[in-house]
Amino acid sequence: MKFDLLAKDKNTKARAGCFHTAHGEVETPIFMPVGTAGTVKGVHQRELSLDIQAQIILGNTYHLFLRPGLEIIEKAGGLHKFNGWDRPILTDSGGYQVYSLAGTRKIKEEGVTFKSHIDGTAHTFTPEYAIDIQRTIGADIIMAFDECTPYPCEYGYARKSMEMTHRWLKRCIDRFNTTDNVYGYEQTLFPIVQGSTYNDLRKQSAETIASFECDGNAIGGLSVGEPHELLYEHTEVVCDVLPEDKPRYLMGVGTPENLLECIALGVDMFDCVMPTRNARNGMLFTSEGIMNFRNEKWKNDHSPIDPNLGGYVSTHYSKAYLRHLVVSKELLAAQIASIHNLTFYLWLVKEARKQILLGTFVDWKKEMVQKVTRKL
Repeated sequence: MKFDLLAKDKNTKARAGCFHTAHGEVETPIFMPVGTAGTVKGVHQRELSLDIQAQIILGNTYHLFLRPGLEIIEKAGGLHKFNGWDRPILTDSGGYQVYSLAGTRKIKEEGVTFKSHIDGTAHTFTPEYAIDIQRTIGADIIMAFDECTPYPCEYGYARKSMEMTHRWLKRCIDRFNTTDNVYGYEQTLFPIVQGSTYNDLRKQSAETIASFECDGNAIGGLSVGEPHELLYEHTEVVCDVLPEDKPRYLMGVGTPENLLECIALGVDMFDCVMPTRNARNGMLFTSEGIMNFRNEKWKNDHSPIDPNLGGYVSTHYSKAYLRHLVVSKELLAAQIASIHNLTFYLWLVKEARKQILLGTFVDWKKEMVQKVTRKL
C-alpha cells in the first residue's frame, strides 16, 4: 500500500492524503461505513458507491468467521466477491470482541477463547489464526490482533495488556510475512496502539508500533466510554509519535464533532456504527444540526432532509415523508435514514479534505463544530 501526503493545514495537524490499494484509491481524511457481517445494515452496495460515495468499508473478522464461515467466503472468492463490493475493504481482527464479549471470553498469552454469541460454541483466536482468517476473508487492510481494554482501566492492567498486545503484534507480523495472499492481490497489515488513558503508555505503545514500520497504523482502545477530552488528549499524544508518512486510523470514532476534532489532531481514517445505528433509532445528522425525525415538528415540513449534501436520498425525500414512514413503522424509514447519515459523514470528511487543500480548514471547522452539535 502506498500513501501520498498531499497537504497539511498550517494552523492544525490536519492532513489531506491518498492511499492506494489493490481495489482502488482512498482519499483521506476518510470515514469507513461499518459492515460487520459483510453488509452495511440496510444499504445496498450500489447505494454505498453511487449515493453515499463510500470509498472503503469494514468487515468484522469475528462475526464473519462465525457466519457465514471461512469455507463459504473462500469458495466465493473472498469477501469482495461474496458481498459484491469491488472497492477496498478493511477487517477488524476480532480484538474489539476481547472487550465487548468480556463476559464470555478468557485471555491467555496464547490468545483469546470466545463463546459464540450464536450457539455458545468455544473458539480460540491466536494472533496467528487472526491473520489466517483475514487472509481468507481477503480484505485489503487487515488488523493485528490486540486487546482493547475497557474504561476505566487500572494502570497495572493497562500496562500488562499493552505489552501483551505488542508481543501479539510480533506474532501477527511473523505470520503475515510467512503466508501468502489467497486471491492474488496484496494485503496490508496495520498494528494497533493501546495503553488505555495513560499518556506514558500511549506514547510507549505508539513508539513500539511505529518501530515495526508497517504501511499504516491504528489507534485502538478509545471511544469506549471515556470523556471526549481524554479521547482528544490521547489521540494527540499518539499522532505526535506515529510517522507522518503513514495513514493513521482511529478505531470506532465517532460523532461528527469527534471526527472534526480528531482530523485537526492528525487522524486520517475513521469508522463507527453511529450513523446507521442512530438512524435506526430516529436520529439524523445534518449539515445544520442533529434532528430527531420522530418529532411532531417535522410532520408538515416538506423541505428536503438536507439539500446541502447533494445525495439523492438527502435531497429527494422530505422531512415530513421520512417522519411519516417512521411513525408508520415502515422499513424504508430506517433505510432512508441510514443512507442519509452515511452520506452526511462522507460529505463531512470530503469537505474537511477540501478545506485542508484550500488552506481554510480552521475557520470552516469552527463553524461546522457549532452546527453539527446543535439540536434542531
